[in-house]
Amino acid sequence: MFGDSARPPGTDLAPRVARGTVTAVLAGFAAVYVLAVNSRQSGALQLLAAAAVAAMIFGIQLVYVYPGLKRHLSVRLLGLQAALAYLAVIPLGTSVGMLGLLAGSLLLSSAWPVAMVVVGSAVLIEATRSPDPAATVSIAIGTALTSLVVYGLAQLADRVEELSAARLALALAAVAEERLRVATELNEKIGVGLDAINRLAAEPPDEVIDEVLEVARRSLADARAAAVDYRSMSLSPEVARARALLSTAGIETEGRTGHTEPLGPPGALLGAVLRETVTEILERGRAKRCVVETVEDNGLVRLRVVSDAALDTGRLDGLAGPLRDAGGHFTAGSEPGGRSVVEAAVPASPKRAAPLSDSAYSLSVTLLLVVLAGFAAKILLYVPVQALAGAVACLAVLGVLQLRGTRDRPLLSLSVQVVLSFLPILWYGRGWLNVPGFLAGSLLLALPPSLSWPLVVLAMAGVASAGVLLSLGVSVVVNLTISVLVTGLVVSGLARLTQSIKELQATREEPARAAIAQERLRVARDLHDLLGHNLAAILLKSELVRRLLDRDPERARAELGDIVVISERARADMRAVSGDHLELSLEEEAASARAMLTTAGIEVRVDLDHDPLPMFNDPAVNTVLSAVLREAVTNVLRHSDARRCRIETEYARGLLQLTIANDGFSRDAVRPPAGTGLGNLTTRLAIVGGRLTAGPEEDGWFRLRVVLDPARLVSGQTRDGVMIRQ
Repeated sequence: MFGDSARPPGTDLAPRVARGTVTAVLAGFAAVYVLAVNSRQSGALQLLAAAAVAAMIFGIQLVYVYPGLKRHLSVRLLGLQAALAYLAVIPLGTSVGMLGLLAGSLLLSSAWPVAMVVVGSAVLIEATRSPDPAATVSIAIGTALTSLVVYGLAQLADRVEELSAARLALALAAVAEERLRVATELNEKIGVGLDAINRLAAEPPDEVIDEVLEVARRSLADARAAAVDYRSMSLSPEVARARALLSTAGIETEGRTGHTEPLGPPGALLGAVLRETVTEILERGRAKRCVVETVEDNGLVRLRVVSDAALDTGRLDGLAGPLRDAGGHFTAGSEPGGRSVVEAAVPASPKRAAPLSDSAYSLSVTLLLVVLAGFAAKILLYVPVQALAGAVACLAVLGVLQLRGTRDRPLLSLSVQVVLSFLPILWYGRGWLNVPGFLAGSLLLALPPSLSWPLVVLAMAGVASAGVLLSLGVSVVVNLTISVLVTGLVVSGLARLTQSIKELQATREEPARAAIAQERLRVARDLHDLLGHNLAAILLKSELVRRLLDRDPERARAELGDIVVISERARADMRAVSGDHLELSLEEEAASARAMLTTAGIEVRVDLDHDPLPMFNDPAVNTVLSAVLREAVTNVLRHSDARRCRIETEYARGLLQLTIANDGFSRDAVRPPAGTGLGNLTTRLAIVGGRLTAGPEEDGWFRLRVVLDPARLVSGQTRDGVMIRQ
């Protein structure tokens, strides 16, 4: 039972599922106790009155379950519940088990002595109603069990909520710690360089320009190396980047991601294989279609790249050694039909499971064991002494099956439970009619609702039929039939809450690991797209200053002053990279791009024709478009021989389009070494629901286009782009 519940689709749903489970169990208790009124009283009015009082008791009980209602808890409310409970039991004739709900509330209120008195009063009331000692003992056990179930379920639901919140808190703390570490590292590497540039810029250009150039080169190299390092934990961004590069080159690309992030060091190795393979595909230039897929199985993370054109895999041979050293393997070759296949696999990084807390998990297991033992004791009360040994053996087998669950060979386990739930009725009679409740619990746990609920109804029908054959009264048959459902809800509810606690505790570090991985990817993107852009601008300006020293000293000093301005902007970028929120303006970035391109001798035309746009009320849109413009301008300077460049926006047919075009297209611009820019831009645009295309067009210009649809803007992102999943 502890191993067969499915993992929640999202652990943030776990608290709601837990509260819903408790609500269903409480509703079942209230219903079965009201139905017992027919065995005490007759008449529809009596039944309606009992149902109304039970509904009020049920409503009060929910106050102890839902956090938003707990502010209404008070001694007065507890007194009202006590009055209603005794009203339902004594004048209205409901089952004295209704007092178990009251006793459970007293346990939750830390009034243990009073709870014991309530259970004792239930025994006295039942003794006056029935001369059967077995019935009195059964009621005593049932009332005590109900109180324990009410107490335990509410406590377990609280533990699930606390554990879920703790996972989020742990993730937030991990991100905060990671940002502090990033800030320290960047300040030691890049911040010191920016300070040196600002200090040197105050000196005569001819005395310091060589040193400024050296510092700028080193800082830019540090930023790029840091970006690579921060990216190395995850493979998914490399897959996205590869798809973007291949698509840009006109290669139809399909990606299938089947691994779990973060990967840690294996991600760096597989990322290297993917980068080299994509570079080879681009340089060959013959591929029309490519498939990139990952899968994680049997402790290995596998990468497979299939191209429909032949490759020279010799350049990949150097990767085989590191992969073997890491415990993996590497193959590259051709298949029939001319396809090239590159496969690499490395062991997945072990994910350390957090130790289970004794308090919550022990409570859940203990409560489940007590409930199973209590129900078994109630059943044995009606078994003849000479048949006790066989009955105990059957119940022991059922108990083991309940605790082990049905994950292994579920059909066999459920089949055995069906036989042991119904066949012994031939020998043990009425007492065994409570056993199918355990079967109902197993069915609810092991099978999907579309199958489990019809089978539970079938089990209830089997109990009802057996009750009729045993000539039991109508009210007794109804009570036993509903008890199958209630017992099933109790057993399955306890098992689900136990499993939820186990999973939340065992995986409580996963959101923190995932959040750290996402934070590192964000840092890598910002280092490349934001900080790297300004550091490249400083380097460009520094080279210009050195060229101007002899022929135009005044302009050289002015350009050195611009370096100080760009350095301050880089400082702001560095703060944003390390966690401070940064909002960029497309207009300001366009002005900066004009200045940079003009400095490089490129004629620039800027035409921003998009106002007014409601989407620009969202800073995320402005920032991502500004990042796209930065990257595009950097690529124009690094990968083209452009003499002219155009930066344009257009708003038409409900779509915003940003275009950066240049006339310096070359083959190297189409198939650059595998970098990170297009992959970064693809990721950034996905956050706001945008798409990107890039490539040469018929007029010989290379155009990068971004299209945003205001109706498709993706909401729900954090301001810095980091999503923390519970």
